[in-house]
Formats: sequence, structure tokens, C-alpha cells
Amino acid sequence: MPFSSQRFSSAAAADLTADKVLENPQWPDSLPFREEDFQRYDPGADKLFYDSPRFVKHIDDAAIAALTKYYDEVFPPSGTEDAAILDLCSSWISHYPENYRAGRIAGLGMNEDELRGNKVLTEWVVKDLNEEPKLPYEDNSFDIITNAVSVDYLTKPIEVFKEMHRVLKPGGQAIMSFSNRCFPTKAIAIWTSTGDQDHVWIVGSYYHYSVPGGWTEPAAKDISPSPTLGGYFGKTDPMYVVCAKKKGPQQA
Repeated sequence: MPFSSQRFSSAAAADLTADKVLENPQWPDSLPFREEDFQRYDPGADKLFYDSPRFVKHIDDAAIAALTKYYDEVFPPSGTEDAAILDLCSSWISHYPENYRAGRIAGLGMNEDELRGNKVLTEWVVKDLNEEPKLPYEDNSFDIITNAVSVDYLTKPIEVFKEMHRVLKPGGQAIMSFSNRCFPTKAIAIWTSTGDQDHVWIVGSYYHYSVPGGWTEPAAKDISPSPTLGGYFGKTDPMYVVCAKKKGPQQA
């Protein structure tokens, strides 16, 4: 029998688009999740699941192009030597703009062969954040943190978001992107039992509850590609971004 958790109902109205879900959200006073929300159909060690490299794309080309375009709009200009970017849950490709470079681009992921093949990275480390959510970086190290289509696999997301806040520079931005594609046996129960608008609210809540008052209000953007633009015809994968910035001392 497939695993299922208690149906999660976000504070977002069902008729809201993903872009609008995080506008004036009504956050509960306390964290609205239960332990079982972060359980998975396959509770086995992630190290074993990701042991063999997967040199595949987990979203279609149209969604990749949309994400790359978004990154191009918000990243520091390519070649910025004092810019530092961290790609969490990284793999053999980060979907950054073509030939993009910065002074430091760190990758943290689960498979050594995949990370070694990622040409945009200047450094990388293998680490299981579900086993130990501590990030191996100094405080105030990065201008941007990205996580592409992997936030749904985090079983300790609040701890990870606290760590993201710690290693970001004041004013630095965390960018979580996701689609409706996943490894269903490894995604958390609250994700597999809910829809896209709920996913936006869930990720927004990770910011809100991880470091109360420490993030700017999370914002969502639907960057899903149009099936009739850019040479793509027919149905394409949806693509969403939820981002927030680490507040500086004057904003706290």
C-alpha cells in the first residue's frame, strides 16, 4: 500500500495562483508540521539510493531554460571575482547560465562522480543533509544559495534553512526552485500528498519558521515555461521559485 500522510492544508486559498500564495500569508503561531510529514515511503539510507551516479536531467528542457533564465536575471554578473555561490543538493549540472563563473561556486551533493562532472563548480563536498544538516562552511560566506528540484527531499528542512541563513552574507539570497517531478519514494510525505500551491506555501514556511525575523518575507514566482514559446510545443514541466534574503543588522 502506498505511504500517505495526513492531508496538509495550507493557509493559501485554493484559487490563488502560485505567484500569490505568499502575499500576506497567515502563518500559524507555531510550526504547522508533524514528524510524520517528513517521513518517506523509502526510509532507507540516502547514501545507498544515490550511490550510483545519475547523469540525467530531472526536469525537461523547457523548465531548465526557464530556471537558467531566472538565474541569469538575479545572479551577479559572470566573472564577478568576489561573488560566492553555494549550490545545495548539487549534481552534475546546476542549470546556471552558460559559461557562468564567479570567484567561488561551491557544490554540496550526494554523489562524488556527479559533483566531479559539474564544470561550473570551483569546489565540492559530498554530504547527506538528511543525516547531518550542518553545512561545512563559515558564517557569512555566500551571496547566493541555490537548490534546484531537491527541497522536497529534505527531512530536516528547518535545520537546513537555519544553516543556509548562517552561511549567507547579510543581504544574501536563498533561491529554492522546484517542479512537480520527483523521486516519489524519497520525497517527504507532505510533499507527495499536496499540490503545487501547497508546495509554495510549505517552502515559504521553512523560511518563516527557521529563523523568525531573520529572513525577508519569502516571495514566490511561477517561472513555468509557456508551451508555445521558445520552440516548445505541448505540455512542459511547471517551475516555481521561492526565495528570501538574509536580513542585515539594520533590518533585524
